[in-house]
Amino acid sequence: MALDLTALRAQFPALDQGLAFFDGPGGTQTPRPVADAIAATMTRPLSNRGTVSPSELNAERAVTDFRTAYADLLGIPASGIVHGRSATQLTYDFSRHLAKGWKPGDEIVVSRLDHDSNVRPWIQAAERASVTVRWIEIDAETTELDLDSFERALSPRTRLVAVTAASNVLGTKPPVRRIADAAHEVGALVFVDGVHYAAHHLVDVRALGADLFTCSPYKFLGPHCGVLAGAPELLETLHPDKLLPSPDSVPERFEFGTLPYEILAGATAAVDFLAGLAPSTAPTRRERLAHSLAALHEHERTLRTRLEDGVRALGDAVTVHSRAADRTPTLLMTLEGRDASEAQAHLAARDVVAPAGSFYAYEPFTALKLQSPALRAGLAPYNTTEDVGRFLEGLSSFL
Repeated sequence: MALDLTALRAQFPALDQGLAFFDGPGGTQTPRPVADAIAATMTRPLSNRGTVSPSELNAERAVTDFRTAYADLLGIPASGIVHGRSATQLTYDFSRHLAKGWKPGDEIVVSRLDHDSNVRPWIQAAERASVTVRWIEIDAETTELDLDSFERALSPRTRLVAVTAASNVLGTKPPVRRIADAAHEVGALVFVDGVHYAAHHLVDVRALGADLFTCSPYKFLGPHCGVLAGAPELLETLHPDKLLPSPDSVPERFEFGTLPYEILAGATAAVDFLAGLAPSTAPTRRERLAHSLAALHEHERTLRTRLEDGVRALGDAVTVHSRAADRTPTLLMTLEGRDASEAQAHLAARDVVAPAGSFYAYEPFTALKLQSPALRAGLAPYNTTEDVGRFLEGLSSFL
């Protein structure tokens, strides 16, 4: 079923300004139901969690609803859902938790494809624990991960493999399950950065082979926060440093301080909004999410084809670095002899929002010798064929 874009776009107040947004990989616009859920939570009775007063019960409900929603979104039990301020913060936290079990002579594997939030925390933790870091390289021609280098990096001493499910700059989607299966054969854990992936696909953490998986609701229409999903039985084996009186149950032991109940309510509303993108009579939210995200995938595939065809028609003036066979609707471009920051400003003057930079993707830019800044165009559910036309017209007039 096709998305009803007119009805969908009417839910986004930011679109009333006439802007065409291509910055989805950096963060999407917010639909009204998400903002309403945040406001309603903040203005009804609210206090610390408990089971007595209405304010305590409202706080408790916000937490419970959040965990249930992200269990449905990610295919993991609600007791395996951890809230964090951001995916970066969660990765730093869990790098410290996991590194408690590392010892000199152990090894970890990280990827040249990843956002730095799934690289630097692990490298820094490895340095403190005197653990060796090994790398999965990128094939410069295809922008795919070089799986031969992964096989060379993996050994019986490997304790962790950290890899993205989709690159936030190139869109490349590596074969995570294949990587995870090989890692598990040598007894290593697999930590997957799903921040960009979760914005475009229904996630099944266990099917991916991920032991721990992070995502960011603000990349798929929610508020700014992070979510980590993991099997509860794995989380039970991890013991973070925490305050003595704070809960020691899973997942609460990983959430430090009072939770932002209004943010949790907004993040829950984002999942419900996604589940309603395409009308369905399916009885469960997970099934409705599958139906809606299938429709979204088809919508984005159509727009991505139109965008890529239009950019290719501009000739040698534009080099597209997003080349993987399997990738998200995200294009990274450099412009022959031109500064991408100037292109960003040129597009912005025409009400087209497309950022230039390296987007915290330090390793991909370094490994592929990419010119920085580069121009990135990423699609979101509210984008239209008219938006794509405006982007292409603006870029053509700049060149």
